[in-house]
Amino acid sequence: MAVKIKTKYGMIDISNNVIATVVGNAATSNYGVVGMASKNQFRDGVYEILNLNNFGRGVVVKQDDGQSVVDVYIVVGYGLKISEVSKNVQDSVKYHLEQDLSTKAKSVNVIVQGVKVLDD
Repeated sequence: MAVKIKTKYGMIDISNNVIATVVGNAATSNYGVVGMASKNQFRDGVYEILNLNNFGRGVVVKQDDGQSVVDVYIVVGYGLKISEVSKNVQDSVKYHLEQDLSTKAKSVNVIVQGVKVLDD
């Protein structure tokens, strides 16, 4: 399910892989986010930190009434307030979806898949 935007020149289709890349970049740019995690922990291991090429495995995008419902799976740094990091991720993802793709996010659900000790 891609996002479809109608303009006076025609239709624009944005695939879920593009949305996942934008969401992954927005999420990992926040302080406290160590990386993206796979949504399928049992298949892909307990948790592994995904690289740029695999953001699609850590983001689920669904469409509901023309708006995106986004699930973001992250790994947070140890010792940080998880609720604050998660709220910052929600705000950042919503902002980037609106600015970069001109689509509104109905909701952004942040699922913390793990905690990792940060190296000094």
